[in-house]
Amino acid sequence: MSADEAAEALERLGLSNYEARVFVALQQLGEGTAQDVSRVSDVPRPQVYGVAEDLAERGLVELVETSPKRYRPVSLAAAREQLSRRLDRETDRAFENLASVREEHADRVQGTDVTTLRGRPPVQERVVELIERADDRVVYVAPSAEQAPPPVADALDGRAAAGVEVTLMTADGSLRERFEDVRVVVTGDDVTAFTGRTLLVDEATVLLSVVPETGEELALWTADTSIGRILAQFVHAGMKRGM
Repeated sequence: MSADEAAEALERLGLSNYEARVFVALQQLGEGTAQDVSRVSDVPRPQVYGVAEDLAERGLVELVETSPKRYRPVSLAAAREQLSRRLDRETDRAFENLASVREEHADRVQGTDVTTLRGRPPVQERVVELIERADDRVVYVAPSAEQAPPPVADALDGRAAAGVEVTLMTADGSLRERFEDVRVVVTGDDVTAFTGRTLLVDEATVLLSVVPETGEELALWTADTSIGRILAQFVHAGMKRGM
């Protein structure tokens, strides 16, 4: 990796352009004056002083009190830990603020449309959320255990324990064993193996997903809509034919 690429990577971790270039220059020098750093990094010397002070405040650079002042980078292990902690703090702060904003406007969010999702984690999160909304009935088609990991299985258990009619359609023996002693009805010996999943909640909430060749799960879902009622009829028809 070149010095420019290393600096770009540091920028993605939250350093400014000058901070990244100065830090990389110090890695190349081991230790140096502002003039040394400027020569290697192409950061103007007057700017190096302030940038190096900022890096020192971040715990990434040591200031050597000589005349002229010299700068020395901390170890890579220490720098990595410092940047990781900063990223964690910024991530926590960002999502705390997002949660606050979302809570303030929660009443404006309505599940009246057809919505698409991309990626297994958000699809799984939505599956769990929709199952937990069920009042009367859940039908979940999971050809393999991959589509029913613990969070999903626990949600199915929970609704069954609450008196909701829960049906799991799968041909996976491990899933059948998992639900052997609970009130989830397991069926679908002849469910055709495919990479997606199907969820029906009550009579008008449906989620359908596929995993194309790219390997990233794609799903659409709709809650309490006319389209959901139409899709629910297809799910019921599929159940009668063993999917």
